[in-house]
Amino acid sequence: MTAKACLQLLRTVKDAAFATVDGAGRPQVRVIDVMLVEDEALYFCTARGKEFCEQLISGGYAAVTAMNKAFQTVRLSGPVEKLDEQKRWIDRIFEANPVMNGVYPGESRYILEPFCIRSGQLEFFDLGKSPIERAYFSIGTAAPAEKGYEITDACVGCGRCAKQCPQQCIDVGKPYKIRQSHCLHCGLCGESCPVRAVVRRGARTC
Repeated sequence: MTAKACLQLLRTVKDAAFATVDGAGRPQVRVIDVMLVEDEALYFCTARGKEFCEQLISGGYAAVTAMNKAFQTVRLSGPVEKLDEQKRWIDRIFEANPVMNGVYPGESRYILEPFCIRSGQLEFFDLGKSPIERAYFSIGTAAPAEKGYEITDACVGCGRCAKQCPQQCIDVGKPYKIRQSHCLHCGLCGESCPVRAVVRRGARTC
């Protein structure tokens, strides 16, 4: 799996959930079509009169997620860019998605504004495999995400975390080690640890 393949999965599913935050700080989510994917960027559009458009412009950030029939999920989050040359981009989107002509016929298509996400963090999660598979990527200038848990040097080697792990993805060692590509991020290892040697990744302090 690659960042490009993750974006293409979103395009293949097409109908994805897009989340933003409204003016009162409340989360809002709706299903939006992924219209184009190229050059490791995701393109979509919405009408100027919709609250979604206002939230994209004022908040400048969105999170996108979709799952295919094989139970593979991709999540993308990053800053949203409103594109210049509005008519050119809308024409391109309609060319790639001709069904849109039935929704916005003729010149009415130009009520739509084009947006893209070209920098952000991607997560791939395959629940259709055993053990599960997970991977992280980034596009543009975004740094890769560091999620899940890790076991610190405070580990006493009791093995409780490995016994409790639903995916059996913790290996014996000094300290024990979590195979991140198979971790559910459920936190059961941390709850099982008698010395609190399990911490969230990126949460260590010097």
